[in-house]
Amino acid sequence: MKYRIEVIHSKRKTISIEISDPEVVTVRCPRRCSDRDVMRFLKEKELWIYENLAKMARMQKEAKDAPQLSPSDIRRLAEEAAVKLPPMVRTWAERMGVTYGRITIRNQKTRWGSCSAKGNLNFNCLLMLQPEELQTYVVIHELAHRLEMNHSNAFWDIVSCYDPAYKIHRKQLKEAGLNRPL
Repeated sequence: MKYRIEVIHSKRKTISIEISDPEVVTVRCPRRCSDRDVMRFLKEKELWIYENLAKMARMQKEAKDAPQLSPSDIRRLAEEAAVKLPPMVRTWAERMGVTYGRITIRNQKTRWGSCSAKGNLNFNCLLMLQPEELQTYVVIHELAHRLEMNHSNAFWDIVSCYDPAYKIHRKQLKEAGLNRPL
């Protein structure tokens, strides 16, 4: 399997690999990182890279083969989300003792949900295609950011208090595809 390597040097401390295309491996690394360091890191992670490139190719093929949603389908899902998610957010925010700003429903390409620094919450309308326990997980995940604006161990401890099965739910969302992280 051949792939192209993109190297992005930036102000960071660690090297990471990102695969968002089945033919491109993006390496993010500190400015001081040499080409030799990058190649050594890629060699160490070679098995992981090939496994994930294959997984990405498989997911893209499945997405391509899956029936596509029409604009009216997207509108219907957005309307459903606008009715269902705000009460769910209200309930969980009260349980978790947090506040939040606006709730926005979008058809996002890369995220199931997000939380801004101001406490505004965004949810993907495609979440309505997922089972309720996964919708709940996304709501809890985003509200947990009101207490920890990162993905530290403290953040995951908060999530686990309200969704003890969060690891399973997180995995199920990843498997649901469309390259949607959470």
